[in-house]
Amino acid sequence: MSTAGHGALTRTKILKRQQAVSRAMEGVAWLAAFTAVAILVVVVWSVARRGASQLSFDFLTKPQIAYDPTQPQGLANAFVGTFVIVAIATAMALPFGILVAIYVNEFATRWIRNAIGLVLDLLQGVPAIVIGFFVFGLIVLPLHQQSALAASFALAVMMLPLVARTTIEVLKLVPSSLREASLGLGVPRWRTVVGVVLPQSVGGTLTGVTLAVARVAGETAPILFTSSLVANGTSWNPTHALMTVPLAIFELSDQPDLPSQQRAWAAAFVLLMFILFASLAARWLATRSKRKLGRAR
Repeated sequence: MSTAGHGALTRTKILKRQQAVSRAMEGVAWLAAFTAVAILVVVVWSVARRGASQLSFDFLTKPQIAYDPTQPQGLANAFVGTFVIVAIATAMALPFGILVAIYVNEFATRWIRNAIGLVLDLLQGVPAIVIGFFVFGLIVLPLHQQSALAASFALAVMMLPLVARTTIEVLKLVPSSLREASLGLGVPRWRTVVGVVLPQSVGGTLTGVTLAVARVAGETAPILFTSSLVANGTSWNPTHALMTVPLAIFELSDQPDLPSQQRAWAAAFVLLMFILFASLAARWLATRSKRKLGRAR
């Protein structure tokens, strides 16, 4: 056999081996993806099956009434409290996150950009219980009172790095030609950012906010330190400690009676569905934002 023929045969064997390895790795990837989806389906089905008996209109609209099992038991007070706390936390974190992202991407020098990026990464990695304990010492202890505002501040600290990081990445995708065209017309830098750059990144910013809300809505540790001494009934007053869904799950799951445990499973299912749909909404907003930025290039 000639040298050329031997070389062609060797290359064919190498190609077949590479194709076999590629198919094997593709199979492993498919198996991993199927396993992840299967685990999610099993978790959702298991939670729904255990809490299905308590899912009703009363469960969503009636408050939890302690020591009175004859009354319809719901978790409206927990749903209202979660809404109030997360809404205030979003109102706190959103403007600061956007301002941090604008400064880092549009005005900061390289070393400041790297330093702030490191701080955001470290803040995002701080455990939730540490943030809750920090807010407990900063706000709750001096005031001698728990409140929804303290809980919102703790959740806002957790949301801030995620909102800022997502907005920074989206601002990087805005074409430089748009900035140059605006600056070339004599528009000040700050008006270019506000009028040209930010409107292009609305979808990505909303993606970060949605992901941040989905993350903090199920946090329990900060709530235990800041808003766990709650009264009965439904309240919208953020200066008082409010019941939340994670706290209700924590308390009900520790009760000895079966109906309370089933209400905990039902609350977990509602919270799980909220996080699932919020994540899907974030994915849709991210895809829409990428398409919009792609057309602008």
